[in-house]
Amino acid sequence: MTATTAAFALYLAALFVLALAAWRKTRNETDYALGGRSLGPAVAALSAGASDMSGWLLLGLPGAVFLGGLTESWIMIGLTLGAYLNWRFVAARLREATGTGDGREGALTLPEFFAQRAGGSPGSRQAVRALATLLILFFFTFYVSAGLVAGARLFESTLGLSYLTALLLGAGVIVAYTMAGGFLAVAWTDFFQGLLMLGALLLVPALALLTPAEVALPAGHLDLFSGLTVMGWLSLVAWGLGYVGQPHILARFMALRSASEAREATRIGMGWMILSGLGAVALGLLGPRLLPDLADPETVFIALTQSLLAPALAGVILAAILAAVMSTIDSQLLVASTALAEDVFAALKPTASARARLNVGRGAVLLVAATALGLAQDPDSKVLSLVSYAWAGLGASFGPAVLYALYGKGFSARGAFWGMVAGGGTVVLWGQLEGGIFDLYEILPGFALSLAVLHGLRNRGA
Repeated sequence: MTATTAAFALYLAALFVLALAAWRKTRNETDYALGGRSLGPAVAALSAGASDMSGWLLLGLPGAVFLGGLTESWIMIGLTLGAYLNWRFVAARLREATGTGDGREGALTLPEFFAQRAGGSPGSRQAVRALATLLILFFFTFYVSAGLVAGARLFESTLGLSYLTALLLGAGVIVAYTMAGGFLAVAWTDFFQGLLMLGALLLVPALALLTPAEVALPAGHLDLFSGLTVMGWLSLVAWGLGYVGQPHILARFMALRSASEAREATRIGMGWMILSGLGAVALGLLGPRLLPDLADPETVFIALTQSLLAPALAGVILAAILAAVMSTIDSQLLVASTALAEDVFAALKPTASARARLNVGRGAVLLVAATALGLAQDPDSKVLSLVSYAWAGLGASFGPAVLYALYGKGFSARGAFWGMVAGGGTVVLWGQLEGGIFDLYEILPGFALSLAVLHGLRNRGA
């Protein structure tokens, strides 16, 4: 066993220890879906950050900056701003709105929250819940697929496995501990994975900066506005709009011990995100100096780690990519499976026991993972393109509905339903077209149209 393989094995063993501890604490569907609403600020913040950033932070973003230079960092700038606004204006309100008290039944999922907040008949509210669940399953399938591709590339590059073997290995590990430990396993593992990601994103760029190189950076590589058009800038910055509609991130807000702890979580989460983002951009900027002939820019972090570090330490650092991949996939599998259990199964069979709903949730993890595996079969799939599509779809479908439900007046079931159709449908259609205005990132028209529909179909008497 090589030092790199040993480091991976040790890392995976640690994950299963955490999952076992979480499994012992998971007794009902509330524990499985939201960890009994027991997250402290640090765990909530780093878990949200790690589940958000995924493999794209260590693969997709450095690869984009490697090719396009500092201009591509506008994605990270937009995301950082969006994350701050999400923590500042959504976290506490959503925790209060989905919690229990004053005779209110707490919501365990985003679809359930929409149904509870919307005015209208029971049938119309149930239609909103069902549609939201379908959209989560559809777009999360692409998102999970992106993570599986990133994980497979890591195992393929470092352990010498075939792409298919690497794909199955990564999926098997993630599914196992997500099924076992539920939300607590996901949150705790994401917390430690976030720390590992941060350490790697600070260490590797620092070593790359200190390493002499004879190759000069490409012209315009350090220009923040090189070759940037207005439409291009809007498309990059618009990534920040997506935050408010990501169910796996919003679940961390819902799982906080109390709304009052959102402020401290904001400080921790934003500190982590700024440092991690700077490290990822630095990887892409420094990569061409040391690896000018790199065939696949999305592997720049892997290649720099292998060339700059001893095998044992490289194995530990490369585990950060695995951490990034797992921290997102596990969160998304959990949210999707919980939506199936709570928003579909429980609605169809309201008399089902808590144990039955828990078991359905665990089984649904397998269903979503298997579907994503089918999409991830193509080894040429681009991590960033898969993530961008799913991010836009979720952001445009749910972001306006979340904002309107928390801050607007007259949030209606009809408005929520057709707003989600408008947002998600626009992303799907827009993504099939190209040229001219259709080069604009699809989240912008999708978000705007969804918000307009929500407002136009609001309950006038509210």
